[in-house]
Amino acid sequence: MTKLPSVLITGASSGIGATYADRFARRGHDLVLVARDGARMEALAARLRQDTGVAIDILPADLTQREDLARVEARLREDETIGILINNAGAALSGAFDEQSLDDIERLVALNTTAVVRLANVAASRFAKAGSGAIINIASVVGLVPEFGQTVYGATKAFVTFLSQGMTHELAPKGVYVQAVLPAATATEIWQRAGADTSTLHTMMRVDELVDAALVGFDRRETITIPPLPDAAQWDNYQAARQAMLPGFGNARAAERYRAAS
Repeated sequence: MTKLPSVLITGASSGIGATYADRFARRGHDLVLVARDGARMEALAARLRQDTGVAIDILPADLTQREDLARVEARLREDETIGILINNAGAALSGAFDEQSLDDIERLVALNTTAVVRLANVAASRFAKAGSGAIINIASVVGLVPEFGQTVYGATKAFVTFLSQGMTHELAPKGVYVQAVLPAATATEIWQRAGADTSTLHTMMRVDELVDAALVGFDRRETITIPPLPDAAQWDNYQAARQAMLPGFGNARAAERYRAAS
C-alpha cells in the first residue's frame, strides 16, 4: 500500500490550520505542524496521535523571522515525505491605513506574502521535480473587495490569489496542484489578535465548515475555492470578464479615450 504524503501546515496551533491538521490526520496523513505556539501544537498533536495514530512533528517558528522561516524552508526542501504544503499562517490589522504603523504593516506583509511565496517556491521546486504534490494557499475574499477597507490585509490576500493562479498556470503541466482558498469572515482568533471590532459582522462561518468545504474543492482539484459563494457562475463570469480584456492589453497605441484632442 502506497504511503500517503505528509502535510506541512503553517499557522497550525489554532483555527483553520488546526482544523486542517485534524482533517488530514483523519485521512491518514502524517503531519508537520508549524506555528509560534509550541505548547498548543503539542496539545493538538497529542490528541491527534491518540485519535488517528499518525506521526506528527512539531516545528515552532515565527515566520516573520528570517532564521525561523529558513528552518521551515529547509524542512520542506529536505523532507521528501512532505507532499502537501498548506500556507495558512496569516494576520490582520485593525484601523485605517493612514493610522497603521509602518512596523505593523511590515510584519503583516512579511507573514502574509513573503513567507507564503518563499515556502511555496521551495515546495514547488521539489514537487515539480517529483512530478506530484499539492499546495494550498489560504487567501481571502477581502482580496477581491477594496471597499471593505482592510487595505493592506486585502492587498496581501490579493497577492496570494494571484500567486496561486500564476503557480497553477506554470505548475499544473508539471503535475503540481495549487489551490487558493478564499474564506469570508470566519470565526478564528485572527480578529482578536488584530484588535478588530467584530460587532459589525452579521455572520461568521464556523472554522470546521470552512475547512470541510475547502477540502471538497481540494478533492475536486479546484484552482479557486470560495466556500461562502452560492453561485459558482459569478466567479466564472468574473474570470471571463478579465480574460476578455487580454487582447486589448497587447495594443501598441493608447486607447482612443486617452489620446489628446488634435
